[in-house]
Amino acid sequence: MDAIVLLKEDHKEVEKQFKLFEKAHKDGATPAAKKKIVDECIRLLTTHAHIEETIFYPKAREAVPQTEEHVLESVEEHHVVAWMLSELQHTEPDDERYDAKMTVLMENVRHHVKEEEEEWFPEVRKAMGRTALQALGEDMAAAKPNAPADPLSLSSAEA
Repeated sequence: MDAIVLLKEDHKEVEKQFKLFEKAHKDGATPAAKKKIVDECIRLLTTHAHIEETIFYPKAREAVPQTEEHVLESVEEHHVVAWMLSELQHTEPDDERYDAKMTVLMENVRHHVKEEEEEWFPEVRKAMGRTALQALGEDMAAAKPNAPADPLSLSSAEA
């Protein structure tokens, strides 16, 4: 699977969890049920951000130097998301701000995904080509099992 396809698949999986959370919130699900969904979002987003920052972004930035500003902005968006994930990880699901934190996280991530998929990925695909993206995707898939579990361990969160 090429790198961009892999990232888009991750985006779809995260969006699926977001929709589950929205439904759980609307239906008045128990705090434990919501926490289970949030925990999965934390895992998915931490892994995704890790492979983007450590593998995809450096190669894409090298291949498409004119998008350096986009990469830097994306890393900062990851920084914000990492802090939000950490807050969710350390907030009890029955806290009055839990659902609000998750809603703000979803808004931020959806904005980030839209920019990547509509503006940036097409440029990277054009510049890198199929073979390079395939090799990069393999590297990214191989790195997923070794991704950190703590969102604050992401490189962007260290700043």
